[in-house]
Amino acid sequence: MAERQDDEKESRRILERVARESAPGGTPFVVRAAKDARDHMTAADADRADPIEYWGTRVGRTLGFIIAIGLLIWLVYAATRGG
Repeated sequence: MAERQDDEKESRRILERVARESAPGGTPFVVRAAKDARDHMTAADADRADPIEYWGTRVGRTLGFIIAIGLLIWLVYAATRGG
């Protein structure tokens, strides 16, 4: 019985979030996406009490972003140069 109540609470929470995010008066998608990207890159979800985890997360995510941009530039260069 308790498991069913937990499932119902989770379902209601998900439905409320979807309704809130899709509401016309809600925060625009671009603003939410920019905030989520900023929070991700600055390791807002990392434990600030552990400086190694915090800075390791920031450095890793920044390096990953730089590598992804570099690969994208290389792909465009290779595609436009013809191989």
